[in-house]
Amino acid sequence: MGKPTGFLEYKRELPAYKPVAIRIKDHKEFIQSISKIKLEKQAARCMDCGVPFCHSGCPLGNNIPDFNDMVYKDNWKAAYKILVSTNNFPEFTGRICPAPCESSCVLAINKEATAIELIEKNIIERAYKEGWVKPNIPLMRTDKKVAVIGSGPAGLAAASQLNSAGHQVTVFERSDRIGGLLRYGIPDFKLEKALIDRRLEIMKSAGVEFKTNAYVGKNIDVEEVLNNFDAVLLSGGSTIPRDVPVKGRELKGVHFAMDFLRQQNQRNAGDTIKKSETILAKDKHVLVIGGGDTGSDCVGTSIRQGAESVLQIELLIQPPDGFNSITPWPQYPAILRTSSSQEEGCDREWSVLTKEFVGDENGQIVGVKLVDIEWENNSFKEIQGSERELACDLVFLAVGFLHPQYEGLLSDLSVDLDERGNVKTKKYQTSKAGVFAAGDMRRGQSLVVHAISEGREAARKVDIHLSGSSVLESKEHSLISVVD
Repeated sequence: MGKPTGFLEYKRELPAYKPVAIRIKDHKEFIQSISKIKLEKQAARCMDCGVPFCHSGCPLGNNIPDFNDMVYKDNWKAAYKILVSTNNFPEFTGRICPAPCESSCVLAINKEATAIELIEKNIIERAYKEGWVKPNIPLMRTDKKVAVIGSGPAGLAAASQLNSAGHQVTVFERSDRIGGLLRYGIPDFKLEKALIDRRLEIMKSAGVEFKTNAYVGKNIDVEEVLNNFDAVLLSGGSTIPRDVPVKGRELKGVHFAMDFLRQQNQRNAGDTIKKSETILAKDKHVLVIGGGDTGSDCVGTSIRQGAESVLQIELLIQPPDGFNSITPWPQYPAILRTSSSQEEGCDREWSVLTKEFVGDENGQIVGVKLVDIEWENNSFKEIQGSERELACDLVFLAVGFLHPQYEGLLSDLSVDLDERGNVKTKKYQTSKAGVFAAGDMRRGQSLVVHAISEGREAARKVDIHLSGSSVLESKEHSLISVVD
């Protein structure tokens, strides 16, 4: 390491956010820049720890100490080459990953972890600025064609990898734009969509073909795809949301979170939303059911739309503020976290059960009946006397996803499902020969960084299926070539 004592000399420092009063006026990213000198000092905090647990903490197996060392030594191009040897899209993970690598940082045992995510983001942005990010055009093309169905992070990662192996890749997306969850599930204030378009231009120049409004199993026949391609990779995500099936669920004003988030992203992109379908939080008392990232995204979006108030409730118990013995280092800790959206003006309650949605004579929600609960041995019971009715005009259900959509593609393919209702695979291959699966469709709802990892690993299996072997990197067998 270039600075063995860096962790003793420098404190963790992150860039500032724009003030709340300013950032909630639009849907743009609000994290401010940080100087190159400060970044190099943050990289210097990476310890010569012997066993870098951050490798195993990162779902992609990023070579974190190596790129940190290069940043400290002001060799940013080498840092970039190391980073992209394991991560296709650091501009995404550098913004929206919860950074489990930092939880596994050895320094995090008794100090603040190395600012890995910050460094990663700045490496890739420097690379774009310097013109180092170029299309990865294969030297030779095979005669094999691969269909990737779904253009979320798993599908895009797989397409990038398979194209670099020389196969002709076509990505089918049922929506009007490429990006899946990245495009329509994540708010612009966390991930501006120009970043996706920038990456797509690189991929197109490298030879990847994209088809939008291409709904395989609906307006494109499944058999046609099977007949025209040598392999098919399913990466459609986990798209069926978990519901809250209580009395009054049918009332106007009760929506799934993704319907709300997708609509705002469409609005930001300049699309016209039908008046009859408009979901807006302006001047409304909003209730968000679900304490995870999607719920937090609903909070931030509601505040930017001008909600009168926002309350976010969670069924589970409030986690401890700080160390949790249930998830000790190097595990990702189950502790109390407050997102930037929650900091913007949201009330939060834990151990709360939704009992009923209350409506008026026009079928519009006007309130919700709640009750406090207490947990014991992984089950809960209601606390007598804690029942109450809360006035609200708008409810967003952000309680997770169940499984991929079966109608159309999966039912036509007749692939086996696992006990959780996801596509069952063995070494990423489904029960149908030549058809593979990756991402949330295969493993269930998870993080973007896991989806990218899934896409990469699945691409390697597809390449082996088509070619008999593969030179594509995997988490277990990373091939790194760094030129200073």
